[in-house]
Amino acid sequence: MRIIWSADAWEEYQEWLEPQRKKDLKKLNGFIKEIRRGSFYEGLGDPEPLKYELEGWYSRRITLADRLVYRVSDAGDLEIAQCRGHY
Repeated sequence: MRIIWSADAWEEYQEWLEPQRKKDLKKLNGFIKEIRRGSFYEGLGDPEPLKYELEGWYSRRITLADRLVYRVSDAGDLEIAQCRGHY
């Protein structure tokens, strides 16, 4: 499974690399590993399907304020749209 980052999501991910965000980065990377192992729509982070213009995408809670927004494409790739903020 390839990971495809939106330009914004990749920039947001780089912000998680700051030393004081180490715990949250570990959590985010754990979600990505879990999704890549096949737990697309269940597991840690309270995965929930999104609605309206984000239908087909899911979110997982990284922190109270930050969410991982992703989907698994028909080709089986993990597409990440966001990993900071609350859609």
